[in-house]
Amino acid sequence: MCYLYVEVHSVISIPPRLIHRGQASVYDTGWYIVLCCGVVLLTMTVFSGYFSHSTDFEVHRNWLAITHSLPVSKWYHENTSEWTLDYPPLFAWFEYSLSHVAQHFDKEMLVVQNLLYTSPATILFQRLSVIVTDIVFIYAVKECCRSVREEKGSKDLLGHPFFILAALLLWNFGLLIVDHIHFQYNGFLFGILLLSVARHLQGRHLEGALLFTVLLNLKHIYLYIAPAYGIFLLRSYCFTEDNTDGSVRWSSFSPVRLVALGSIVISVGALSFGPFIAMGQLPQVLSRLFPFKRGLCHAYWAPNVWALYNMVDKALSVLGVRLKLLDVAKLPKASMTGGLVQEFQHSILPSVSPSITLICTLLSIMPAVLSIWCRPRGARGFLRCLVVCALGSFMFGWHVHEKAILMAILPFSILAVESREDAGIFLMLTTTGHYSLFPLLFTAAELPIKVLLMLLFTLYSFTSLKKLFRGSLLNPLETTYLLGLVAVEILCEVVYPLSPWQHTMPFVPLLVTSVYCSLGVCYSFIRLYVSLLRQHGTDKHKQL
Repeated sequence: MCYLYVEVHSVISIPPRLIHRGQASVYDTGWYIVLCCGVVLLTMTVFSGYFSHSTDFEVHRNWLAITHSLPVSKWYHENTSEWTLDYPPLFAWFEYSLSHVAQHFDKEMLVVQNLLYTSPATILFQRLSVIVTDIVFIYAVKECCRSVREEKGSKDLLGHPFFILAALLLWNFGLLIVDHIHFQYNGFLFGILLLSVARHLQGRHLEGALLFTVLLNLKHIYLYIAPAYGIFLLRSYCFTEDNTDGSVRWSSFSPVRLVALGSIVISVGALSFGPFIAMGQLPQVLSRLFPFKRGLCHAYWAPNVWALYNMVDKALSVLGVRLKLLDVAKLPKASMTGGLVQEFQHSILPSVSPSITLICTLLSIMPAVLSIWCRPRGARGFLRCLVVCALGSFMFGWHVHEKAILMAILPFSILAVESREDAGIFLMLTTTGHYSLFPLLFTAAELPIKVLLMLLFTLYSFTSLKKLFRGSLLNPLETTYLLGLVAVEILCEVVYPLSPWQHTMPFVPLLVTSVYCSLGVCYSFIRLYVSLLRQHGTDKHKQL
């Protein structure tokens, strides 16, 4: 990655007059194309030797087969494979459209009964489909760069905020390994999210609302950030004026704007869910979208509050057995560390239900949502609230996947190139969150590429943001914690596999990774919230 930056710096220079005249003329130059081509080249060459036949590879192959081979009425009933269709209908139509291209590569991949089917043509199609749909992400990043504030940027291209943002997004380590090695379509989905954010930053709120509504009907995990969108649009779009103290002026409410927003939501929802409502299948679709029988945590614990909760419960149960205060035979049989996706009971601490996680999630995001109602602070206040909502849902949500950390990291990149404080929080969250994705790539062949890519991305993040804000962004304690990730990696990849406990307690490396990363993610969440509330308090003080 670094050699691309050197190449860009040597062949492209930006006259100061172009920077001061506005960003649009800058983004038509060749540096952005070089960054994009570098990413595509990496995914098509280097990653080709590391492509893993992950669970998600089979999931999406099965969805291609379902939507291509079966009538619409059977899409959400088909259960030949355990990987049933559990995304909203708009994503099912997306798979349906891909399947018509897939049939020209290998028709056998579109047979529902061909479980775990792989062929060179199938792998090629799956890989190319991710790369091609990443065009949405590439365009969205370009639009986000147009919206970056430039006050702190140097006239040197490599030190300019929009260049740093482009590199942080296009070369994001987590997105690269999740989509192009593990296999998913996150680039396509995050592209729509970032484009929606960019439109709000540009003041094009109806377009932003439309894009988010489409996104919500493609993947329902984005419901977690819907409160940020709903409150922001209601407060800052439907109410057109504020009082002198910054509070809402109720008389400025615009019914026309509310109807426009409502029409967007209803029309997109009708397009997505309409056919299934007409067939009387809405309950069946919803049961697939919200399968609460999967348990509190994923097979690998995402680094959040519940990972720490599980760890405390596990430690207390082990201690209780050692001290002969607990009877092993009476402890719950379903183990949190068994690597299975299932419901389980905690041994000592109270078990957590879906309703409890929902309440905790709502409580965690409520102050952020209220802050953009009381003191909106424009589209950037909305963006900060969006990041808090994404991270709050990751911290307290039900059955959270480790990959969901990207929903906070990617939009937070925009704030990181504009604020010194945000840059420090971003480095903590990104480094910890990205390392927590390591267990997704668990084979020996994948170890070098994930370590190398993360080192390159992390080094670039630290050096570029340090140069942008002219100084260190982390305190000694934070730096020490991040260096501890090196010790964790050595323990998990080198020391523990040679120990006698490898066969009797194989879950320990995952547990250590999850718990250690949970501390960093929790810390980042607290720092982000403190920053948000401090800004809110400052706004109130100014009004006094």
